[in-house]
Amino acid sequence: MSILDLLSLQDWVLAVVIVLLAGCIKGMVGFAMPMISISGLSMVLPPDWALAGLIMPTLVTNGMQALRQGTSAAMASVKRFRVFLIVGFVFLLVSAQLVTQVAPETFLLMIAVPVVLFAGMQLLGLGFTLSRQSLPVEACVGAVAGAVGGMSGVWGPPTVAYLTALNTEKRDQMRIQGVIYGLGALGLVGAHLVSGILRAETILFSCFLVVPAVFGMWLGGLAQDRIDQVMFRKITLLVLLVAGLNLLRRALVG
Repeated sequence: MSILDLLSLQDWVLAVVIVLLAGCIKGMVGFAMPMISISGLSMVLPPDWALAGLIMPTLVTNGMQALRQGTSAAMASVKRFRVFLIVGFVFLLVSAQLVTQVAPETFLLMIAVPVVLFAGMQLLGLGFTLSRQSLPVEACVGAVAGAVGGMSGVWGPPTVAYLTALNTEKRDQMRIQGVIYGLGALGLVGAHLVSGILRAETILFSCFLVVPAVFGMWLGGLAQDRIDQVMFRKITLLVLLVAGLNLLRRALVG
């Protein structure tokens, strides 16, 4: 089945609009592209096509985000969060091979509840913070993010929750998220080349969606440059809360 046979003109337009919106949100807060993309694309596409569709836009936009302050800054972020990256990569590769065997709702529910609680408490001023990086916490968050990411293509919420708890500065958080998600996207590409999710026709579809994703990210970046740290944190937490509620919805009702 080709993408021309699968999609009507209306579906093509809807797919472009969905990914454009996802790019705008990502450009503003640094995450949520996979969540928005998979939720929207799943309404008009089979699950494997929806998952494949978000992979290349995610890879490209995260590369742009990670390198916005240069290669040296990106490499410093890799070194700083190497435990998160290594653990998350391993869990991503393993869980991606289970995508056709284990219901992803189980994984989504595991992450949705703590993410909703964390974001809600932070917005109400009842949250907690970490004074410095904790390697055990980082390893656990990396494992959860990798496992959920391999199953669903969505690994942003636990990562954002951890960085927000560290009260990470806006530019640093944007770059670190880009590095983590970018390397995760590379792992996702490799894993789903093996799983069969990425194949000739779905790769072409995914590459096509890179264009609206990049344009949307550029638009969102214009807004992100104009908001201060306090507003950035509030917007990030609000998007995180919506992301968590969406994951909860998917886990409970599909």
